[in-house]
Amino acid sequence: MPLAIDTDFGGDPLGAVHHEDQLFDGADFVEATTEGATFTNCVFRQVRFNASTHTSSTFTNCQFRSCSFFDATFAGCKLLGSTFQDCTFDLLTVDGGDWSFVSLVRAPLAGTTFTGVRMREADLSSATCAGTTLSRCDIGGGAFINTNLTDADLRGSTLDGLDPLEATLEGAVVDLPQAVWFAEALGLDVRPAED
Repeated sequence: MPLAIDTDFGGDPLGAVHHEDQLFDGADFVEATTEGATFTNCVFRQVRFNASTHTSSTFTNCQFRSCSFFDATFAGCKLLGSTFQDCTFDLLTVDGGDWSFVSLVRAPLAGTTFTGVRMREADLSSATCAGTTLSRCDIGGGAFINTNLTDADLRGSTLDGLDPLEATLEGAVVDLPQAVWFAEALGLDVRPAED
């Protein structure tokens, strides 16, 4: 792996930069912006992404270790196959894009917002998603073992990988088709009332 980058990018408009097989060790992306940037097989270790904004950027098969995403925004970004370990996500906002095959195991996602995101086969096992918004997301085939979805907003999302007996769903907000799906997943026979 090339020499580690620990540069302060804070507040910089980075545009469509390209990095591959690069280690970012302790780099500062606070309030930085990317648009159309590409990061492939990169490792971000103890990097601060606080208040940064990323638009139509790609982070493919990247590893994020002990990074901070406080108030960060990802709009229309691809994070295919990326993994997050020991990161913090307070006030993270994700709008659109493709986060399929992402690993968010044990991630503290309480209060974050994911809207219209493709998250096919994402691993949210043991993640804390209390109060999280997961609206209009495609999380089909995802893993939700021991996931805490208390008070989460799940309306409009595809959740066919979610076993309601394996996750905590108390107070979660669902739409009517999802309510029927959950009832059937619990073995209930849902049918209209007779006249």
